[in-house]
Amino acid sequence: MAAITASMVSELRGKTDAPMMECKKALTEADGDMAKAEEILRVKLGNKATKAATRIAAEGVVGLFLSADGKLGALVEVNSETDFVAKNDEFIALAKGCAELVATRNPADVAALSALPMGEGSVETTRTALVGKIGENMALRRFARMEGSGRLTSYVHGGSKIGVLVDVTGGDEQLGKDLAMHIAASKPKSLDASGVPAELLDTERRIAVEKAREAGKPEAMLEKIAEGTVQKYLKDVTLLGQVFVKAEDGKQTIEQLLKAKGASVAGFTLFVVGEGIEKKVDDFAAEVAAQAAAAAAKV
Repeated sequence: MAAITASMVSELRGKTDAPMMECKKALTEADGDMAKAEEILRVKLGNKATKAATRIAAEGVVGLFLSADGKLGALVEVNSETDFVAKNDEFIALAKGCAELVATRNPADVAALSALPMGEGSVETTRTALVGKIGENMALRRFARMEGSGRLTSYVHGGSKIGVLVDVTGGDEQLGKDLAMHIAASKPKSLDASGVPAELLDTERRIAVEKAREAGKPEAMLEKIAEGTVQKYLKDVTLLGQVFVKAEDGKQTIEQLLKAKGASVAGFTLFVVGEGIEKKVDDFAAEVAAQAAAAAAKV
């Protein structure tokens, strides 16, 4: 049996917002496996235990480049320590410049992007100079490059905290804008079911079975209930399955919208600043108490 430490309980609570005792019980049941413990809490507490999956922690911006003909585009996420720096004009220019380099030079990875020429030096020397000038760390986190089979449409939201590129064939310009805004608002994981990782579906299926079993459903019904849950999940997380955010009847899916417009979507890219990054949250009261204790110790 793995030892369950206070730090493990605190980490799981930070991820799920579940009560401390529930976190400890879940970790004990999972023999210290953090991922399994989180899954156990989802079974017991439902979606309250998915807080960490949607919490946006790190600061920064999404830099965007889109060619005039809509055939080439790129998104780059550049992180900073504070939102104040994320609003700095030079920081924003760095992100946009990197996006243009990604589109036009097609680097293999972040290291290759950092080595490309920028200004009087490289992307890396430009970044380090800006770090020295502002006094705050910043990092190139990721990028995506798209070549449109149709026409690329872009959208940025929330002070460049969310960036979208979507490849649309057919329809009109307004359709492309509507789709890009929908993606930013609804945050689909993939275009259709084929793009959803099998492990995510397996997790949803297991959770559905356990919740149904705990609710006293007959064993013979569990698989059917689980399959229904998975299908609902796919509608929620796939672009084509989602209900269009501007649907007047509140029912029209993106797939139905595209069919009505004689259009199709080849793919999309969505960046949300800080997605998946945990940010240290300072406990001000604890910090003051620690400083007071340190001061008392010196007396």
